[in-house]
Amino acid sequence: MFRKLLTLEEAKAVLSQHFTPKPIGTEEVSLLEAYNRVLSEDVISDLNIPPFNRSTVDGYAVKAQDTFGAEENKPVMLKIYGEINIGELPKIKIADGETAEIVTGAPIPEGADAVVMLEHTERKDDVLYIYNAVGKDENVMKAGADIRKGENVLKAGKLLGSKEIGVLAALGKRKIQVYKTPNVAVLSTGAEISELGTKLLPGKIYDINAYSLSTAVAENCGTPIYLGVFPDDEFKLHKVLKNALASADVILTSGGVSVGPTDVIPKTLDSLGKPGVIINGIAIKPGKPTTIAIVDGKPIFSLPGHPTSALLVFHLLVRPIIQSMAGLKRRKILKVKAFASARMISAKGRRTFIMVKLKRDKSNRLLAEPVPTGLSGAITTMARANGFVEIPENQQFVDENEKVVVCLF
Repeated sequence: MFRKLLTLEEAKAVLSQHFTPKPIGTEEVSLLEAYNRVLSEDVISDLNIPPFNRSTVDGYAVKAQDTFGAEENKPVMLKIYGEINIGELPKIKIADGETAEIVTGAPIPEGADAVVMLEHTERKDDVLYIYNAVGKDENVMKAGADIRKGENVLKAGKLLGSKEIGVLAALGKRKIQVYKTPNVAVLSTGAEISELGTKLLPGKIYDINAYSLSTAVAENCGTPIYLGVFPDDEFKLHKVLKNALASADVILTSGGVSVGPTDVIPKTLDSLGKPGVIINGIAIKPGKPTTIAIVDGKPIFSLPGHPTSALLVFHLLVRPIIQSMAGLKRRKILKVKAFASARMISAKGRRTFIMVKLKRDKSNRLLAEPVPTGLSGAITTMARANGFVEIPENQQFVDENEKVVVCLF
């Protein structure tokens, strides 16, 4: 049977007493390997971006003062001396009354301080007719206008996506210092679980949890290590978990944590080392049988076998641990306010999480509609849900049209 059921807050407190997540180290990786990694140091630019004054349009480089007074029926005429192409240093110096053709992105030649757009000019042999005056620095992007030399461009703790990697590429960074990703071993237990790709025999189901949990680990900057499916056998589980402790920073199991005769995970975890099991049941629905152990300073999260329960508990307890170990600042859960589209009933004495999908009614109110679950083993519950409504232990239900807060996945 379960030991004392802890509230969710008590469970978090007990976990924090035994384990404090922190980054596990740093390493240098190539920029092409840096996606979804977390910077471990500030990035200071050692050059200006752009590194030179450049034209932002196709047209003609000029001294702005030479265009003053130009009008559609009274053009200014300048002498054309050559052209300036992109990717090369201008060899032309613009003197009073002179101009040079220039393309977008090309460096502004010495002497010029503006660019007249091509559309506002007319060329006749080596003479340019300008029909619209420009001011100083018009159509010019100044050196350092985007990034200044010495600027702190990206700070440590920043998650690197495509935009950030683009910035690093602009600075010429082939390699970058990032936090190491925690290795998270993932395995499923149960005689009814079959490996993907095998023939599904009567009474069997495919391994859902290991794949959904592994993906959840990767989404939160961890490196999942899939160990496979194991029967409810203490000896085999002890062996695989002992091996996993030697190479992984965190271990996730699913199944085998209820109170049936084949639920051997709690006993197995206690046999691995001290302090062993620190949490054996949490007063939540779904997720009541969740078991957590600490062995050799490493956390082992044993989640329920039902897919919805497993992913919810991962979201509540495991996600912030992996993020912290990966150097990522814990991100707040996004929340929106809505109206309950139907009555939501809680489980007596347990904090209840109702999966909901969001939609608009005819008056454009945002509604939180409970996702039909049938049983907590239905994986489509999570797939259809946008988030969940949390009902406290001391509240029996949320009534229809009552205002609720939806925590988004």
